[in-house]
Amino acid sequence: MGTVIGVIIVLFVLGSMMALKPNGIDQRLDKLRMTARRLQLNPKLVACPDWIKGRDNEYGRGMLGQYCLILEETKLPHTRYQVIDGQWRPDSSFVDTSNDDKTLTIPSAIRSSQISNNPTVRKTDFSLDKAPLELPVSIEPFVKGLMTKANSIIIYWEDIAYVRPNSNPTYHQQRIEADLLVLKANLEKWAIQMQKDVKG
Repeated sequence: MGTVIGVIIVLFVLGSMMALKPNGIDQRLDKLRMTARRLQLNPKLVACPDWIKGRDNEYGRGMLGQYCLILEETKLPHTRYQVIDGQWRPDSSFVDTSNDDKTLTIPSAIRSSQISNNPTVRKTDFSLDKAPLELPVSIEPFVKGLMTKANSIIIYWEDIAYVRPNSNPTYHQQRIEADLLVLKANLEKWAIQMQKDVKG
């Protein structure tokens, strides 16, 4: 009888330990975000902004990965872009009501209530209009939007789709760092382009 109770206890403990272990998708996503953090892309999961088409192609629905690159000694316009047909297109309805020229340490987004209070200030930036994404094929289909403000450039994308076998069957753990390095290089390139246009 004691042996049976011992076996039941061992099975119960093993079952509890297996239930606590993250599934394969969570482990892949953790690896992706840890690599992004190491590359200073500052990843976090956020609610889909109301100006981006999220889940079921509806604006502001679901959650997205927000990857932010902070560029010291850089001054960028406060602007937003959406992906349309594989190109960046400026959000021409965007209204920047902020007077804050300080650099960011934590990315922030404008609230819709601020827009309705001051609809006269418009600062649409067209630096990247019709610029192709030119991102790895494993990332590009999942990119939704881009925002810049002060010294930060922020990309919104479905990073969980990158690690899911059904949405990215070509996923390889060895490609994570290379893909993220291409993403980072493009963020730097787009920031330089915007900075040149601001100075020019």
